[in-house]
Amino acid sequence: MKQDVMDFVAAEAVQYETMAPMQNSRPSGASSGSQQLTRNERGWLEPSDDYLRFFLARPELALVPESCEAERALHAALAAAPSRSVAAAELQAFKDADARDNYTLFLRFRDGLLAAGTLEAYYLRLFPRDGSGSINIPPLFIDLIAEAIVHNMLDGSVDAYEMRAADMLFRPQRISTQDGQVLSGDLAVIDMFQETGGVGDIGRFLAEAGAPMAVTQLQVLNDDNAADYWRQAGRHRFLLDLTHEVSNDLSHGLVLTMVRARSGLKALAGVLQKWVKHFLGVTVTIRPVQKVDDEAWRWHVGLDVEATALLNDLYEGREVEPARLQRLVSLFRLDFADPREMRVDVAGKPVYLGLMMNAEGVVRLKPQNLLVNLPLPSAAS
Repeated sequence: MKQDVMDFVAAEAVQYETMAPMQNSRPSGASSGSQQLTRNERGWLEPSDDYLRFFLARPELALVPESCEAERALHAALAAAPSRSVAAAELQAFKDADARDNYTLFLRFRDGLLAAGTLEAYYLRLFPRDGSGSINIPPLFIDLIAEAIVHNMLDGSVDAYEMRAADMLFRPQRISTQDGQVLSGDLAVIDMFQETGGVGDIGRFLAEAGAPMAVTQLQVLNDDNAADYWRQAGRHRFLLDLTHEVSNDLSHGLVLTMVRARSGLKALAGVLQKWVKHFLGVTVTIRPVQKVDDEAWRWHVGLDVEATALLNDLYEGREVEPARLQRLVSLFRLDFADPREMRVDVAGKPVYLGLMMNAEGVVRLKPQNLLVNLPLPSAAS
């Protein structure tokens, strides 16, 4: 599996372009622009002029009082005809270098998306299975594409657990492991609550002044409040319970316990199944597992940078510190419904997945890893 390990590492070693004003920006979740997209016969999403206008209205590209005449002129022209060509001179006329860079990145994204024809095809071009891809757009754009694809993929879902778990594919999560419970909260929301008490600039002012604040409580999603999830605009304030039924024991090898019937881990596994089917047309089953105790362990995929490195080290027999093992959120087992859709040398073998938080307690799930690293025949790559 040496080559496979190299593939895993290559899939993580990606450099991203950044937009100067948006380095800490994340998708708001209020809208991914998916309502401006149409499905083709395959169910993939085709971009429209209105979808491109969605990006022009975002804070990174929206006009501000300081916008120069050249920026105002180009913004108006693109709002009228989002697919129009843009001459280099139009960008060079911008007085603000950050604004010029942001438009340059947007146009690069736009041109790549239009050339691909669908959001899914563009996403796959960003992460080709042969490792030849080059990411030249900001992570924000990738997250917004993934969000729109997931919203389309789960269109019609009435399962609050599934929808909340789906956020993990495009929104980083902060993990809490206090009192034996593993809770996943939206990173941006948790950090905002810690800074402002959940009441924005007023809360920030009160915090800096040392004044008491009325803090809105976060809720753990459960059967009693699942109906509230659909009624509240702030759905990202719901925590997802990723707790296993019994305390985990990682003293020897990889051991985790079975999950509860309404565990967020099961919901996440279901979303990942649909993600694989939507992109690759391959039917798989994914389930949280009690342990990896497989002498014939042949293939694994880390769902994030940390899990990739951990699974590689364990597979290679390297010693792993217990504290690092404790950051493992969950293991999963993936099985192909049809072994003929796998590489011949691993056909019928399970694929083990790992999800892990970093040292700061943050999970940044990379759903592209499933598309890049599953053991498909070379003809399907």
